[in-house]
Amino acid sequence: MDWNDKRVFLTGASSGIGESLALDLASRGAVFGLVARRKEMLDDLAVQCEAAGGQARSFALDVADAGALRKAADAFRAEFGHIDIMIANAGISGGNSECREFQPSAVKAVIDTNLMGAVNAVGAVLPEMLDLGSGHLVAISSLAGFRGLPKSAAYSASKAAMTAYFESVRLDVQRRGVAVTIIQPGFIRTPLTGGRKAKMPFLMELDDAIPYFRRAIEQKKRFAAFPWQLATLVRIARFLPAKWYDAAAGRATFRE
Repeated sequence: MDWNDKRVFLTGASSGIGESLALDLASRGAVFGLVARRKEMLDDLAVQCEAAGGQARSFALDVADAGALRKAADAFRAEFGHIDIMIANAGISGGNSECREFQPSAVKAVIDTNLMGAVNAVGAVLPEMLDLGSGHLVAISSLAGFRGLPKSAAYSASKAAMTAYFESVRLDVQRRGVAVTIIQPGFIRTPLTGGRKAKMPFLMELDDAIPYFRRAIEQKKRFAAFPWQLATLVRIARFLPAKWYDAAAGRATFRE
């Protein structure tokens, strides 16, 4: 796939997977609309993207604000004509004590960012893609969405819902020229996983993971789950009886 001049609208761009993916694709000539809350980091990334050989515009906003996200997409289209690819990457871990104590407001904050932020991103780009008869929606979901995980109720719920949402969207748009890719990574060393003392199974370094994301987008895969070892275990776990799954997963400590 030739990334030169591909127009990419990316949420959750200021750090972690979003930042590294932006730099990787900018080095291949992509044009970015970078979305995140932290303006200083976003502006710095835009400079780095342009130094790497791409173009970038930054939009500091909260993806939970559908109106602001729509205005950002409109501004990007006004300058660059259209959006080829939208990558819904914005996410928070829900690893705080409030989420672990099942406080509704804390769980809502995770859902608002991880799920509704992605829903808002789709709403900001899909109508124009359908009008053009072309486009590509990409969801950065997680293997954590396959089954509930300990100390991860809000996060697992948000990713399970995100996966189901994008799959349903794909069924609705697959004959109208718009592709939908759902990427489900395992543990990747990013600020989102930083600070954990417990060992995370099959932990990937960020630089090693980025080619998996890029290839999934280039090949317009419907689903891409990695690393394969963890993805295989998670798929098997889907078919375990609840009693067996509870006994095995209940002992997991990777969220410590």
